[in-house]
Amino acid sequence: MAPSPFDGRVAEMTVRTPVALPTPAVRPVPSALPAPPAGPHHDAGSTGLERGRAPLAPEAPAALPALTAQAGQAGPAELTGPAAPITAPITAGGTVPDRLTDRHGRTVRDLRLSITDRCNLRCTYCMPAAGLEWLPTPSLLTTTEIGRLARLAVERLGVERIRLTGGEPLLRRDLEEIVAAVAGLRTRRGVKPDIGLTTNGLGLDRRAVGLREAGLDRVNVSIDTLDPAEYARVTRRDRLDGVLRGVAGAQAAGLSPIKINAVAMPGGLDERAPRLLGECLRRGWSLRFIEHMPLGPRESWRAEDVVGAQQVLEALNAAGFELHARGRPDRRPAAVWDVAAGADREGAYPAGTVGIIASVTAPFCSDCDRTRLTADGRVMTCLFSAQETDLRGPMRAGASDDDLIRIWAGATWYKPLAHGTDAPGRYGADFVRPSRTMSAIGG
Repeated sequence: MAPSPFDGRVAEMTVRTPVALPTPAVRPVPSALPAPPAGPHHDAGSTGLERGRAPLAPEAPAALPALTAQAGQAGPAELTGPAAPITAPITAGGTVPDRLTDRHGRTVRDLRLSITDRCNLRCTYCMPAAGLEWLPTPSLLTTTEIGRLARLAVERLGVERIRLTGGEPLLRRDLEEIVAAVAGLRTRRGVKPDIGLTTNGLGLDRRAVGLREAGLDRVNVSIDTLDPAEYARVTRRDRLDGVLRGVAGAQAAGLSPIKINAVAMPGGLDERAPRLLGECLRRGWSLRFIEHMPLGPRESWRAEDVVGAQQVLEALNAAGFELHARGRPDRRPAAVWDVAAGADREGAYPAGTVGIIASVTAPFCSDCDRTRLTADGRVMTCLFSAQETDLRGPMRAGASDDDLIRIWAGATWYKPLAHGTDAPGRYGADFVRPSRTMSAIGG
């Protein structure tokens, strides 16, 4: 297969028109910069994944980064695009950290783990109609490699939640095996990590029981509209019936809560948003609106077209929904509103909640506790990051667990204060658009 079309591209976009910030406001970041993270040395342990498939050989063996550093070492030696990931610094003194902490005092508790860049839909805000050139299979993390990195995150670095993403993760035939490997881990509190799955729902009805038995806790399903014609237009596939069967199957299997992700798009918002909320309440699903982020085809996103949180709230209020703000429970991305029981033209609906993830107009950077791994094993400290740090190459070159932790922690240390989509120039530079799209990064 041809190389990824993203390799070697460092694409930039300057947002000229800031989008107004709705409430709730972002909390301030502590100004003091802590010392580099350090912790006691941990012996490397077994992955416990001997039954996983053998690692595939990389296209070109990667050299193991230097694993020594001087105290007070400056930032990364090179800052480049995905084709040449940054060489991350090592923590002062060569110690092995026991957590992922950045220089702004934020500590990672949540891992977003992409397992494929492939998808069986072609959503207009995500990729072109013809699709993308997928990563070659040997570039993807194997079952065993995914399990090893998940183990380091949970057992050595304090991660408590893992979200499996894509692309479309259901396209991996070994998904149940991946879930089982993660479910066998234990956090520092001695409990299984919370395991979620973000999916488009196609085929979920056939695999929901097996995934539940493997240890999956919950699912987030992308449904932007309940109108079949509009769904086919947005996704370029007439598959809404299959998606709804998938959600019903997940619900029957006991995967709870069922969360529905809907991209807030201009045009028909006043009709689309209330209908979707009413139906989700009737079915017992939790709806989350997501602002359209600049992570798809370049022609598909303009700052002035972003439907912000305030616009969504106005549409719901105008439709008669009684909303009461709850805030952002447990530092999760969504600001949540309680919805009182009521009725719309489709019938009565029970009380429930609705959330809005305002990543563009009101980002939650100040208390972000997430780290990301792409399907080809690169650390991204932010969804909008223009820099990536390679873990797959060193891992396949023989890096120890301690080596990988040092690289991961070094990359995390340089996590930016904020991505700046809401206020160009506020953080020292205009917003720089990532060189890869959402399907390649992992949502």
